[in-house]
Amino acid sequence: MAGMGGDLMLAELIILFALIVMVIAVYYVFKAIKHIIVNSILGLLVLLAANLVFGLNIAYTWLVILICAIGGVIGAGIVILLHLLLRMF
Repeated sequence: MAGMGGDLMLAELIILFALIVMVIAVYYVFKAIKHIIVNSILGLLVLLAANLVFGLNIAYTWLVILICAIGGVIGAGIVILLHLLLRMF
């Protein structure tokens, strides 16, 4: 009977450790998602501001929105740069 209490305590410690690891993992996943969402919103705002301020007339197609949502500010910069480069030719 004395050995069973130790086994139960060890199982509880393992479960507690696994729970702590899962909480930490969820925290980092949500932290990364928050950065992705902020970057996506900033990218779309940069594209909108560039269209309004500089009159670029970049169409809001699903591809442009997808590039800005995934690439964020850098994606918006790429879309603007490509628009300006293709306009020159």
